This record gives sequence, structure tokens and C-alpha cells, in this order.
Amino acid sequence: MPAMSAQESSIHKANPPRTIAVTGGKGGVGKTSVALNLALTLARHEKRVLLLDGDTDLANVSIMLGLYPERTLANVVTGECRLEDILLEANYGLHILPGASGVQECMDMAPEDSFRILRALSMLERRYDYVITDTAAGLQPTGLHMIAAAELACVVVTPDPASLTDAFSLIKVLKRRGYKRTPSVLVNMAQGASQARSVFQRLDAAARRHLQSSLHYMGGIWRDETLRQSVLNQQPVALLPLSDPSCRQFSTLADMLEVRLAQLPVRKAGIAAYWHSVSKRQSASARKADVQDASATSRERCLQAVGELETVLGGADESAMLRYDVFMRLFALLGRTPDNDTIEIIQTGLGAIAWENLSSEQREHLATHLRHLADEITLTDTPSDSPGEEERSLPQPVLPEPFYDRISFGDQENLVKVLKEQPSGISLNQLLRSLAKEDGSGA
Repeated sequence: MPAMSAQESSIHKANPPRTIAVTGGKGGVGKTSVALNLALTLARHEKRVLLLDGDTDLANVSIMLGLYPERTLANVVTGECRLEDILLEANYGLHILPGASGVQECMDMAPEDSFRILRALSMLERRYDYVITDTAAGLQPTGLHMIAAAELACVVVTPDPASLTDAFSLIKVLKRRGYKRTPSVLVNMAQGASQARSVFQRLDAAARRHLQSSLHYMGGIWRDETLRQSVLNQQPVALLPLSDPSCRQFSTLADMLEVRLAQLPVRKAGIAAYWHSVSKRQSASARKADVQDASATSRERCLQAVGELETVLGGADESAMLRYDVFMRLFALLGRTPDNDTIEIIQTGLGAIAWENLSSEQREHLATHLRHLADEITLTDTPSDSPGEEERSLPQPVLPEPFYDRISFGDQENLVKVLKEQPSGISLNQLLRSLAKEDGSGA
């Protein structure tokens, strides 16, 4: 069939495309080869297909076709060109978007610029029946987002035990991040159908045992010299005659894919819509983090300043005038807004002073000063020639209810006993002092 031009594909489809992410737990499993040959096979079956080269390396998909893009999505992000300007057209009208991993850079852009690019991507993907993403291998955030953005994840593994371990790690991370869909597994480079099924069963058993999740078997691609040479020659096997065994494998894979997608509900939101939601979440998280960072910075600066103050005042050569100046400035700063919190802070601060370390003279001097301050905040009646309504409305002091202080005077029976033993001429002050000494000796 003749190649489909970019202009012909500009007709928007009524139905959203089916989206597939071809991924793997590690590099070297043939992920890019699978994505490219699958996309070419679907395009050969007269489907409109867009292949997103989402690997963070240099346009691997394009290189496997012998194409070397001059511009990628990074150029669109910087405003150098439009999204349509970077599309590459391959055999059977397959369209390739190089450097699709650059969509992650949109998250760091201003909201209006990010929306411009994602809107263009949304308009673009509506033109196709299938959008296939060749994701970055491993557990990179960009690759995980690309998997989450697609309605079907195809995890490529090989019989290599390390490949199975890395694929299991990928599936485990996806599950921990809230991935609800069932991943499909494609066994690549297998010796035959029996080995491919055995490899899948090992991975599925591990997922059932440790993740309480089952996997879907997409099929296998056999180890083939033709397939290996096609990578070296930059000629994918999907371009070979339909009678070629290697080419037929991907026709079978395309059929398996359509059967699997028929079992899944069609998602109304496409890849661009997913990235737009990620952009909004990250923007909201960034604003929240900025507020928290500002608060944390203020706290850290205050604590750092107090630490420096302790170091200076704790030195041997500090002067009383320095302490006086520091105290006055800090207390004036604290007392600018004498609300309930400030009063509570002052009360707590007074309670933190080690009063027991004061001498008798210091206690008497401080008590006199505190009583003077207390007199300044005590409510007093306003002088008046005759008591009126205003005077009667003033709050009246409430006398405390009488109670016996067992802590100060001990048990009542002992108190009565001590009182009987005291001489009749003892004064009240002498009596109280003798009680306090006796109580202290008994403690």
C-alpha cells in the first residue's frame, strides 16, 4: 500500500487510539526491536500507527531504520519547531516521534507552555489507531510514567535469569506505585514455544507468590539469526515478505495484541491527558513544597540563630551588659503581639528558669520586681464620686476555696500531734518554720 503522508493522517478519528507501552526491566532484551517490528506490522495491516521513541538514549528506533532525525521533542520544548515538524515517516506510513522522553521536560515548564505542547500531542495522537511507546528500560521515573500512561504494558523478557529478576522488580515497583492493570509478558529470544511458556510461568509464579498478582502471556519471539542480522542491517524483519518465518512471528504478535486489547475497556484519556494530569499534580506539589520549605527555612534560621547565641553567651568573657541587651531585644520582639500564645510562651519561659539556684537576696529582689510588674497588669476599680453601673460591672476578685495542703503540712493527724507538742507562747511564724523543717527532714 502507498505510504500514508502526515497530511493524510491529519484527519482526526472519532475513537481514541489504543495505547501500548513496550518496556523491560533491563536493557538488551530486544525491547526496541519488538516495538518497531510490532508497529511496522500493524501499519502493514493498514492501521494508522504512531511510534513514540521514549528511550532516554539517542533515537534508537530511528537508528534501527537507518533514519537520523535532525530534531526531536526537545526542540519542540524549546520552541524551535512544531510537533508535526519532527515526525519521521517510515515504511507503510508508520510515523515516528523521536525523543519522546522529552515530554518529562514539560513538567519543569511554565503551565501555559506545558499545556501548549501536551495539547499538540493530544491532537496528534487522535489521528492514529495505535500509539506504541518504546519506553526507557529500568525503573527511571520517565519510563514508569510512560507505562502508566498506556492502557497496556508489554514487558519484554528473555530466558536470562537477570532479565527475569529485573522484570520482576519493574512489576513490583509498578504495583507499589498504584498500577492496577495486568501487565502482559512477551518472551523474546526463546529457543521455542516450550521454553517461552516455561519462562513466563516462572515470572508469573513469582508475581503470584510475592505480589499477589497474576500476569498475562502475550507470546514469544524465537531466537532467530535473521532477526539478529536485521538489527545490524537496519532492516526490520517486518519489512520481509509475509512468508518469512521471522516476519510471521510479528504478525502473530499483532494478532495476540488485538485479542488482548479487545478484552480491555477503551480508555477515553490518551497519553497527553495522562501527562497533563501529572503536570498538574507536580505543580500543586511544588507549590505546597515551596510553602513548607519557606516555613522550614524560617524555623531553621531561628534555631541556628539561637544556637549561635548560646555559643556566644556561653563563653567565659561575656558581659552583663551584653546579656541585658540581648534579653531586652528578644523580649521586645516576643512581646510585640501580646496574644494568648505569647502570654503562654512567657509563662512557660518563666517556669523554665532554675529559681532554686538563686540566693535569698536574689529571690527577695526578684520577688519585689515581679510584684511590681503584677501590680501593673492587675485590674483596679476606676475612681468615682458615687458607685454606678460601670463600677458594679467590674469583675470582682474570687476568693479561693479553703483546702488543706497535705504536701506542705503532711498528714492531718501528725499536724495535730505536732501542734500539741508546741509551747503555748510560740508565734505563728515560728510554728510554720518548725513545721517546714520537720517536713523537710522527713522527706
